[in-house]
Amino acid sequence: MILGAGSDVGKSILVAALCRIFRQEGLRVAPFKAQNMALNSFITAEGGEMGRAQVVQAQAAGIPPHVDMNPILLKPSSEMGSQVIVHGRVYKNLSARDYYTHKPLLVRKVMESYNRLAARYDLIVLEGAGSAVELNLKPNDLVNFSMAKRAGAAVLLVADIDRGGVFAATIGTYHLLTRTERRLLHGFIINKFRGDISLFDSGVTIIEQRTGKRVLGVVPYMKDLLLPQEDSVALERKMDRTVDPGRAGVHIGVIRLPHISNYTDFDPLEQEPGVSVRYVDHHSFTEALDLLILPGSKNTIADLLHLRRTGVAEKIRDYAARGGLVVGICGGFQMLGLTVRDPLGVEGSVTEAPGLGLLPTITTMAGEKTTTQVEAEFLGLGSDRPRVRGYEIHMGLTEAVGEGRGVFEITHSLNEPVQLQDGWATPDFSIWGSYIHGLFDEDGFRRAWLADLRRRQGLAPLAAADYSFEQLQEEQFDRLAEVVRRCLDIEQVLKVIGGSETKRSGPNEATPGD
Repeated sequence: MILGAGSDVGKSILVAALCRIFRQEGLRVAPFKAQNMALNSFITAEGGEMGRAQVVQAQAAGIPPHVDMNPILLKPSSEMGSQVIVHGRVYKNLSARDYYTHKPLLVRKVMESYNRLAARYDLIVLEGAGSAVELNLKPNDLVNFSMAKRAGAAVLLVADIDRGGVFAATIGTYHLLTRTERRLLHGFIINKFRGDISLFDSGVTIIEQRTGKRVLGVVPYMKDLLLPQEDSVALERKMDRTVDPGRAGVHIGVIRLPHISNYTDFDPLEQEPGVSVRYVDHHSFTEALDLLILPGSKNTIADLLHLRRTGVAEKIRDYAARGGLVVGICGGFQMLGLTVRDPLGVEGSVTEAPGLGLLPTITTMAGEKTTTQVEAEFLGLGSDRPRVRGYEIHMGLTEAVGEGRGVFEITHSLNEPVQLQDGWATPDFSIWGSYIHGLFDEDGFRRAWLADLRRRQGLAPLAAADYSFEQLQEEQFDRLAEVVRRCLDIEQVLKVIGGSETKRSGPNEATPGD
């Protein structure tokens, strides 16, 4: 189990690295995080919802993602409460205080998932959440040392040296542990080191002498690692990017919403040559963009009100009125319409809010969440209808009440043939919205759509790219594994977890079931 001395120390990426390494070692390996809090989620082939981090880790392990890898997902809907997803389905909306009263049931659900995975795989790499020693939270802990105890997992504690205070983080954490927790702790990993790692040799000695636990590796800072990251800190780093508006190419802006969800949708765009992506809010909004994207939202009405309150709503309308191109995905699609209604109070006490008025649509929040994988054809490029595969996660139903046309024709839902329309667009497709997440992962669609965007902006077409986004991710997983192998004592890690006695069975083939 990988636990952290704090948040954003690199737990998720290290779990992904270990999943790829153990897969390369011939072990059938799966990731597991008992409870994840994130607004970036994914829909599995079975229609279950889970956190994106465990999806990335499953990719590293070479297996299909399954909700058992993340049995509890918390999606914050306000400062005080979250939508609770259990085994891929909405359980309840709960405040933090009420959530803990459901602990006996939640522990049972967590262990059901863990035991199903453990029966099918040689090795489970578990991930904790935040700091492993938040003393006020430990009595209700589901995901850190309490999970390590239930699983009988050997624990490695990760500390981030880049942020400073690594001795307090490691030695201090050790001295806050109980005797049982100290027995479970088998060592430390120092992460995000910049420069010559040998310069920290004396630091390793200090930590080992003060704790009696080994430092199993010092891992360098990998600034240019191109793998999806789901937390708010990763998003803040994207916000800090500066893009030169004078640089040739396509400039895309993504609105930074307070309840932004699934912003990893746009990662593939960031890797395309001749494309720059920046996240903008009321402080940094600029019209020096070729396209503006409104992303998903966990609370569409609250985010709409925020856009109005900060003046961004008016700026978006002005941008569109001057001929700017606008795309909305999921919650962003809902915002582009005339009105968003919530008669059941799904999102809160506000039952209706005016939209941006850029599409003639009305959205009504429903009591049931739509969660499905889909295959579809894009209708915005004339006779060329590039195919996409993606997924839908939304509570609302959107109805067109004026001129326009559908954006996608859905041909399959959960692998069953269908004939459905998704989204709505102005007749010239200068403004359109869709419920489909993950559509930019599809190389054919992404490049055909970007080529049309370049044509609209009077830019010359680019030479056809010779890589796929999936291939790029696989290369990044292998690169990550190579770096971590170099810096981490993998043989010692295998000994710690009993890996030398674990049956090795070749590449992963097992798939968890319900």
